[in-house]
Amino acid sequence: MSLRLEKVSKRYLDNWILRDLDLEVNRGEICGLIGYPASGKTTILNIISGFVKDFTGKISFEDGIIESVEFLNLHQMQDKSGIRRFLGFGKKELPLSYSEKRTKEFRSVLDKANQVLLLDDPFAGLNGYLRFELIHKLKEVTRERNLAVLLATNDSGDIFEACDKVAVLDKGDIIQIGTPREVYENPECVSSARLLGYCNLIEARRITFSTEDIPEFQTVQGSHKIRTDKVQRRKLGAITQTVFLAIRPEHVCINFGASFPEDNLLRAKVTQVNFKGETTRVSLDAGGLKLQSTVLRLVGLSVGDECMIGLPPNRISILIN
Repeated sequence: MSLRLEKVSKRYLDNWILRDLDLEVNRGEICGLIGYPASGKTTILNIISGFVKDFTGKISFEDGIIESVEFLNLHQMQDKSGIRRFLGFGKKELPLSYSEKRTKEFRSVLDKANQVLLLDDPFAGLNGYLRFELIHKLKEVTRERNLAVLLATNDSGDIFEACDKVAVLDKGDIIQIGTPREVYENPECVSSARLLGYCNLIEARRITFSTEDIPEFQTVQGSHKIRTDKVQRRKLGAITQTVFLAIRPEHVCINFGASFPEDNLLRAKVTQVNFKGETTRVSLDAGGLKLQSTVLRLVGLSVGDECMIGLPPNRISILIN
C-alpha cells in the first residue's frame, strides 16, 4: 500500500522541471525530498496536491486515486494576525508570534491527515526544542494513522531526524534514493555528497590501470597519492578524467599514535579550530589540499601546529562529476 508516482513530467515553457520521475512512498513512512533550489521539490508536492494539473505521468494511492491529501506550505502561509494569545482577565491579548502561528498550522494539518501528508520546509526557522517536539509528533502520527508522508526540505538535519528514506533531486530527477544513513555514507554523486552534510571533495585523477585491484589517484591540489578500496570498473571513470574522492570530515583521522601507510597518511597544518558544541571542526592544509576533520575534542593541537592525518580507503567514495 503506497503513494506512487510513475513517469511524472512537468515543463514550464521550454524548461523541464520534472522529467520521467518515479517515486514510491509506503504508508507509515516519511520520505524526504532534498535538492538545490529549483530542483523540483515543491513542484512534486503541488502536483500530488492537485494545485498543478498540467503534467504527464501517473499518480496513484493504493492503486486508486488519492481521496485525502493535506498540504502544508509554510512559505505561502498567510499572516493570521487575527489569532491572538489570551493572557488572562484584565490583560490585553497579543498576536501570536510567527513560530506560534506556524506550530498551530502544523498541528492543524497533522490533525486532519488520514492518507497523504505533504510538507514543504515545515521546520525552517524554528528553535531546537520546538522543532524536536514537532518532529516527534509527526513521526508518532505517521505510524498511528499509517500515513504516507512527503517532506521537502533544504535542511539535512530534517532528513536525519524525521525521515525513513530520502530522495535526492537534481534537475528534475531523483539521482539517489535510500535511507538517510545509506545516502550519507555512500553518496553516488557530488550532489548527494553535498546536500546531506559537509563532505570533503578531493579533485583527483586515476594513475593506475582499471585492471589493478586497488585503484590509486593523484590529487590535483597537493599532488598526493590516495588509494581507495576496490570498486566496480564503471565507477572509476577514464584514466584521464578528473573525479572527486569524497570523504566525510568525521572519517578524516588526526593521528597522534601508531599510524599505517595504507590509511593514506598526509602531513598537514592546522589552520582553524571551530568549537561546535558536541564536536569540534578542524580545518587542515596538506600541502595545498584543504580538508576538514570532525573530532569530539581536540587535545594537544592548536592553530599553526603540524600533524599527520589519515584518509581510510574504505571511507572514500569515487564520484564522477
